[in-house]
Amino acid sequence: MHMYIRLLERIVSRSGPSRILSFKTAHVLKCLQLLQQNEYASRTFLAKELDLGEGSVKTLIKHMKVNNLIETTRAGCRLTSKGRKLSSNLFAAIPAEIDIPMNSITIGNYNHAVLLRDYAFAVTSGIEQRDEVIRFGGDGATTLLFKENKFVMPRSNADCLSREPKIRNILFSKLQPKDGDAIIIGSASNKITAELGAKSAALFTIASHEKHY
Repeated sequence: MHMYIRLLERIVSRSGPSRILSFKTAHVLKCLQLLQQNEYASRTFLAKELDLGEGSVKTLIKHMKVNNLIETTRAGCRLTSKGRKLSSNLFAAIPAEIDIPMNSITIGNYNHAVLLRDYAFAVTSGIEQRDEVIRFGGDGATTLLFKENKFVMPRSNADCLSREPKIRNILFSKLQPKDGDAIIIGSASNKITAELGAKSAALFTIASHEKHY
């Protein structure tokens, strides 16, 4: 999995004395999702969905083309076979996401939950994930582990959603977690930052830990 994260990092790396890039690995991940959901995507569509300027999206597309992840046609951008392979592997580790309402365990007006399959082992206290969302411009993160059919905080066995049945049902039905999964909920004052912050924290978690079997 680390080779795929390194590829994302290569895409957001500057080449030579170029300007600092305004997009990050979370933008690349979302771009891959958009291209997987839509056979073709225009630059205007990507700019709107990624909350980036057209110039930044043009550069992002250029970097993804250089790495043979996408190709451009008159109909728009589309994934190459290499791009589809990358997407398939990333989305096996990050198979589901969902916006969730404000609740007692999150801190933002907007909250986005990302499921990390089999990555509960990689979470210690949840502070690293919180800090990653803050670095992205969000308010913070709530990290949950799914254990024995319960959503628990790191280093705890108590059901932290026992008083939030609505949120528990949303997470359970939409994310379909299994024992050993982690759920990172990014919180922010706007929807796109909450989503991209949660994605960034998920990628950080994967990149920071070697998976052992």
